[in-house]
This record gives sequence, C-alpha cells and structure tokens, in this order.
Amino acid sequence: MSFNSVIFRHLTIGEPKFKCIFKIQDCILSSIRSFLRSEGFIEILAPIIGPCTDPGIRGAKQASIDYYGSKFKVMSSMILYKQMMIKCYPKIFALSPNIRIEPLEAVSTGRHLVEFRQIDLEVAYAKCEDMFDLAERLLKRVIDDVLINCSNELKSLGRELAPLKIPFKRYTYDEAVKLLSSMGYHVSYGYEIPWDAEEVLSFLHKEPFWITNYPISARGFYYLEDESRPGFLRDFDLMYPEGYGEAISGGEREYRYEFVVERMKRSGEDPSNYNWYLEMLKDGIPPSAGFGIGVERLTRYICGLKYVWDAVPFPKIPGVVSP
Repeated sequence: MSFNSVIFRHLTIGEPKFKCIFKIQDCILSSIRSFLRSEGFIEILAPIIGPCTDPGIRGAKQASIDYYGSKFKVMSSMILYKQMMIKCYPKIFALSPNIRIEPLEAVSTGRHLVEFRQIDLEVAYAKCEDMFDLAERLLKRVIDDVLINCSNELKSLGRELAPLKIPFKRYTYDEAVKLLSSMGYHVSYGYEIPWDAEEVLSFLHKEPFWITNYPISARGFYYLEDESRPGFLRDFDLMYPEGYGEAISGGEREYRYEFVVERMKRSGEDPSNYNWYLEMLKDGIPPSAGFGIGVERLTRYICGLKYVWDAVPFPKIPGVVSP
C-alpha cells in the first residue's frame, strides 16, 4: 500500500479526481447544514481541547497537551460537551474536529484517520427512535442533493449512486453477532464488533442498516441502560453498505450523576478525571440523544473511494508522517 499521494499531496491535489471529491464534499456539508437548520438546529463551535474527552474510542489513544501546567486532552469526541450545551438550546450541532491516535494496524482498513471531522448533534428529551428517523432523512437528503448538484463529478469518479430507501433495516447486537457466527466469524460477546466483521456485514447489504442495543460492557459510561433490558444500552450504529463500514454512532445519554459514577467505576474510569462533567450532572441536565457522523467516511461512501484519506485534503494516517 503506497502513501506517496498522501506524503506528496501537493503534487496530486490538482488532479481532476480530487477536484470532484472536494466539490462533492462541499455539497455534503452544505446539505447537512441546510437540513439540520430546517429541523430547528443551531450550529455551535466545537471544543478542541479540554480537561477530559470521550474515553470510548475502540483501542485508539488520546492525545494530551500541557495547558498552563494542567494536563488537557485533545478532543477525541465532544460528546460530554454536547450534553452541556443542551442546557442552553435543545437542538445543537457542530462540525467537530477529532484526534485519535489509532493503532498502526488500523491503516489496513482504509477507513481510519488520526485527524477527522464529524457532524456531532444532540437533542434534548429525544429517544433512539427520533434519532433513527432524523439520521435516515438526513442521509437521504444529502444523497439526493449530491445526485442533483454533483452528477457530473460522480460520473467522473465512476460512482453509480442511487437514492436511499428509508427506513433502513435494523438488527440488534445479538442478531448481528448470530448472523456473523452463521458465516463463520467469531465475535467476543460483550465487546464491539471488530472492524473486519463490520466490513463483512456491510458487504451483505446494498442499503445502510442499523445495529442497536449493544451490551453495556461494549460502550462508554455516557450511554443510557435500557430499563426493559438490563445489561443492554439504548444506543446504535449505522453501517454503510458495500463494505464501507460504520457511518454513525450514537444513542440516548445517561444523565444521572449517581448512575454515571457507578458506570465509571465499573468500567475502570477514575471519576476524578471528569470533575467538571460530574459537577454538571449534579447540577442537573435534561435527558437527551444524539449521534456523530464522520464527514470523511460519508464522503468516501458517496464518492465510492477505496481509502478514506482520499476524502480529506490534508490527511493524517496512522503511522504515516505527512504535511
């Protein structure tokens, strides 16, 4: 696998391929913003550094800086801050930059970046079902807009893309694991579904599909446990078809101080590392639900790209030193 086009991106950035990709990406971002504003959302500025960040990043490491004598984290996700912001406004979104120091083997997937951006949104008093509906209509709108406004660019890339049909198929985590088992793929129950297994499921489908209700041991302390199914969460992932893998991750949030502290301890997290967040929960916040959708992965899927690093002008890839 050659990374010369990344290391020497200044030599290739003017190629017709990239002109098409970034024109489509501009359309994607404009479409997302237009759709969310029509749904009553306002756009906020995302944090880049803070005392703590999302610990649930699937084997990646966090990056830290010295902030005037205090250890601050570079955001791996603004999820904790989204919960704060809905005290101000009930529907918010941000184009959020994230840093995750992925393991070297992540580069082999073609869908992992160290630096990436996602549309992060949160809705007060929302449920998973609200998020399914919102995400499906959002993706449908985006693809419809790209088909209308960037048909020439898609044709130049050789990408045949059809309008999405909603609603999407849903699997529970248990159903997805059983399906994989029937195909000879072993998944350690209670953990995230591995990248290669996600890819296999993705290749089985021609439309996006949901995986819901992960076990509590598989996800972070900020997801809400399902009262009707103890040990399982009110959460979800959306998968792209055609082998492109994970598109969206989200769910309902745990917002009660005592429950969050207990979950932190159960998962090995030190509550003292989350002082501001826990103080916020003590003060009280609304229940909410939300999700994040990676911009580069969405661009990769819509453009039909083999590698996600072709979906960003200045890519940072695990183990590759580039501008």
